[in-house]
Amino acid sequence: MSTSETAGSMSPDLEARVREARDALDAHTVEIVQWHFNPETGCPFWLQKAAELKFDPRKEIECFDDLNKFEPFQDEWLRGGPVRRWVPKAYADRPIYVFETGGTTGVPKSRVAMDDFRTDYELFSATLPDESFPPGSNWLMLGPSGPRRLRLAVEHLCQFRGGVCFCVDLDPRWVIKLIKKGWLEHLEAYKKHVIDQALTVLGAGHDIRCLFTTPKLLESLALALEDRDSSIADAGITGIFSGGTEFTPQWTRFAMEELLDERVYMTPTYGNTLMGLACSKPVTPNDGYKIAYYAPQPRAVIEVVDIDDYSQAVGYGETGRVKLTTLTKEFFVPGFMERDEGEREPPYEKYPWDGVSGVRPFREMAEATTVGVY
Repeated sequence: MSTSETAGSMSPDLEARVREARDALDAHTVEIVQWHFNPETGCPFWLQKAAELKFDPRKEIECFDDLNKFEPFQDEWLRGGPVRRWVPKAYADRPIYVFETGGTTGVPKSRVAMDDFRTDYELFSATLPDESFPPGSNWLMLGPSGPRRLRLAVEHLCQFRGGVCFCVDLDPRWVIKLIKKGWLEHLEAYKKHVIDQALTVLGAGHDIRCLFTTPKLLESLALALEDRDSSIADAGITGIFSGGTEFTPQWTRFAMEELLDERVYMTPTYGNTLMGLACSKPVTPNDGYKIAYYAPQPRAVIEVVDIDDYSQAVGYGETGRVKLTTLTKEFFVPGFMERDEGEREPPYEKYPWDGVSGVRPFREMAEATTVGVY
């Protein structure tokens, strides 16, 4: 992630902003490590892990790159309890949320939270154009519910912008089970059940202007409205925030031209329970509808790394595995290897740090990955 790699290809102003962002990330990294490994403020998991490490994080982590001294974060550490081992001592008396990810088979991964989901989505709110997401507008959350962060996060985003959020009931674990069992008739019936909920809310006079949904559900909703001689724009929607690995340049062009008739603003995002929300550069025909995502640095950092050496970033434009680091006082995750791969993207004006494009299931796991409602 050195700035020297892009020197000469950036304006002096952007180079300066990249350096400033890197300095801020280094300082933030030190602050978060100090917090999580301090016996008075840290969480039991990291305080116990400190005794097993061959280095002292409070003395030897002096910048972001020093986090490579940690072994890659193990997926299994988040499965099973007790979940309070992840609660920092400084926050022990605060109300605790727990969000789950995965869980179609076996024990799901769990992440504790207090205010991170609110902070992440308030920061994201600042990126939304008011003309497409009018302040005070009501929202429809057409996506996963249950123990997932997404439902509460979108609801908070809506409330933060002054609106009321309407939600459907959707269990993505059941969707994936239906797919794996080959119960396609049941799958179609469940999808219709979810879309019927959305149509009922949209037709009930609630003046909903904004929508969160996944690419597959967006397409299903558009087709259902078409059967009623209507469209997403005709239903009053002016802005769509969406996310999922189905966001390819080809699908995005199809969605903008065919599903939305170029009358509705749509912003793709890349996020999960651990990261928060990575925003995209504006998607335009001039750039071939390419989607490049940028993590909410310094709270979270995305690196695109060599599949044979997770401590080394690939070159710009090259393909690698996505490596996530979460750096908040509520949650510290150094070097979590995502189940995604993509191409490393250079910094740009709005987000002066590395990004990732072409996000898709990691090749070594692709065959075992079942994409449900996303």
